[in-house]
Amino acid sequence: MGNLYRSLHSSLPNANWNTSDPNPCRWIRVNCSSSGNSSLVKSLDLSGVGLYTAPNSSSAARFFDLLCRLDSLESLDLSANSLTIPADLLSAPNLVSVDLTNNKLQGHIPNNLSHNLYRLRLGGNSLNGTIPETIGNLSNLTYLELNDNNLDSQIHPQIGSCKNLTLLNLASNRFHGELPEVLGSLRKVVVLKLQNNSLSGGIPDTFFELQVNLSVLDLGQNSLTGVIPSAISRLQSLSNLILEGNYFNGSIPDTIGNMSSLIELRLGGNRLSGTVPTMPANLRIALNLSHNLLSGSIPSSLGALTELEVLDLSDNGFTGEIPRFLAGMRSLTLLDLSNNNLSGIRPAFRNYVTVITSGNRYLINSSESQNTSRSRKKRSPIVIIVVVISMVAVLILAAVVVLLISSKRFYRVEDESPQLGESNLQIVNGCFVTANSIHRSSIDFSKTMEVASNPRKIILKTRFSTYYKAVMPNGVSYSIKKLNWTDKIFQMGSHERFRQELEVLGKLSNSNVMVPLAYVLTEDSAYLFYEHVHRGTVFDFLHKNLVNVLDWPSRYCIMLGVAQGLTFLHGCTQPVLLLDLSTKTIHMKSPKEPQIGDIELCKVIDPSKSSGSLSTVAGSVGYIPPEYAYTMTVTMAGNVYSFGVIVLELLTGKPAVSNGLELAKWALSHSARSSEREQILDPKIAKTSLAVRSQMLSILKVALACVSASPEARPKMRNALRLLFNAK
Repeated sequence: MGNLYRSLHSSLPNANWNTSDPNPCRWIRVNCSSSGNSSLVKSLDLSGVGLYTAPNSSSAARFFDLLCRLDSLESLDLSANSLTIPADLLSAPNLVSVDLTNNKLQGHIPNNLSHNLYRLRLGGNSLNGTIPETIGNLSNLTYLELNDNNLDSQIHPQIGSCKNLTLLNLASNRFHGELPEVLGSLRKVVVLKLQNNSLSGGIPDTFFELQVNLSVLDLGQNSLTGVIPSAISRLQSLSNLILEGNYFNGSIPDTIGNMSSLIELRLGGNRLSGTVPTMPANLRIALNLSHNLLSGSIPSSLGALTELEVLDLSDNGFTGEIPRFLAGMRSLTLLDLSNNNLSGIRPAFRNYVTVITSGNRYLINSSESQNTSRSRKKRSPIVIIVVVISMVAVLILAAVVVLLISSKRFYRVEDESPQLGESNLQIVNGCFVTANSIHRSSIDFSKTMEVASNPRKIILKTRFSTYYKAVMPNGVSYSIKKLNWTDKIFQMGSHERFRQELEVLGKLSNSNVMVPLAYVLTEDSAYLFYEHVHRGTVFDFLHKNLVNVLDWPSRYCIMLGVAQGLTFLHGCTQPVLLLDLSTKTIHMKSPKEPQIGDIELCKVIDPSKSSGSLSTVAGSVGYIPPEYAYTMTVTMAGNVYSFGVIVLELLTGKPAVSNGLELAKWALSHSARSSEREQILDPKIAKTSLAVRSQMLSILKVALACVSASPEARPKMRNALRLLFNAK
């Protein structure tokens, strides 16, 4: 290892070998196997170490000559550097995995590729031309990622010969022409991403033969035309369907409601017309039908989407009133009805739901309706008299009913209905997981049932949880979180395991982590108790407080607090991994004190019980690491990616997803040149002083490393925390 490091270092003496690390040798990850008296290098990982080579330089030639002489090399990772790499490097016969993402590769993809390749990652470069015809010779190829380049031809039909492809990502290039029918022969493909190109024509019928494995189909932001075929419903394994930003016309096929695995549907930015058909009942991430020509009233069938988080019907021709069932959808966090022809009175929504209704001329807010009603009453004394008489009559009738009920309860006690919570929510088990005597004496389990039955007590909803505020009989407040056991992805029948896992988590102690104090189990749900310190989430402080902009010291403290909490969780004897880490799952004790929530989800959710890939279960859109699209394992590197997105939010002031574009991808695309990096920063903060701007730019480097496409290129949390502390 030492000799290899010295050889590599001497071949690139002017490269940046991560000089901030006192021991740069540890940044090189090598796997060797012994054979006779020699040591054969099997795997070499130099990802994200800051390597730079000038084109055609003698040092670059020596460096790559050394790599080419490692003829036993099977896995090579040079991602997230600034290298210009020679074509013959990919032809080594033993190579099975190559990751060169986010470098400075130019020119064409070489023809002479190792026939043993099963993973080839060349995304985030400046490659042009076409996919070589020799790609069809790679019979073992399973993962092919050529996204975010300048490939500017038609998609070569030879790619259809790669029968073992599971992931094909050609997004964000300049591919044109029609979708090749041969893609329909890739029967093992799970993720097919072709968005952000210039593809035209319709969706070939052969695509609908991918009904066994295809989970993610993204054809958004192209120039596709024609109608959306009704045969698309044959893709019964599809969980994410994205067709937005094209020129599809006609109506939305009625058969789309039969796609039982679909959890995300984006059809916005097309020319679709007609009314909205019945949608798949399992939709929960988003339903986006915006910027179309849809008409009619908002259908009552949408009320069946009880798990839906985002509903966007903006920029259409919808008429009529806003249905009241929308205000009752408890999972909804964003509703956009802007720029339609809606009328009537806008219902009152829960405080955690962002509702946009601008651009509807005849729509009246409930407050305006009350004012109008009062003014009309002033003008009509007769109406007032009639209302008063009616109210008196109703009160008299109500008094009679109460007397009758009281009489019945007095004489027939056995007919009295049980109290709320005893009838609807039977407690199976209630247990403390904290040793703190104050909490043990304060918490009243029966109070949980009363609070959980009152939607007015909801203070927050996240992807998997509903939070309530409960005031105990002694006046102490607690946050109660409800997990719905009826969801198939929760591990059913595992009450004993749930208790054991919570007891372990209850022994943790960190000021930046929400630690459970107790729990109550019912047949259908689990309720967890926490100290009530909730003043909002990071998302609320950053994106909803339009009056007082979150200042830089507060943002920096939030970054450090989250990093400290995550480092603590990853460093436990049994590391605690997070299934959903976002600005909406981080609670705020104060503007500078964050607490990470939902730490138990990874223990009680079983991704294998969900259809599709892990990305359909884990996390929130915009925070999910790209590798989750083809894995079923939550990892520390995945948590680091989510943390990187959070840091980017705090640096830019932008949400994780804006107009369909993920913040991480946007930031990476604007970070190639140092002159563009300042444009990434939130101008309201970066312009306050030179010192602040300098510190923000230093932290931006950390954030960009955390959201690297390659999991191996991301720093460990302890290293990310150290870099944040040292940022100046």
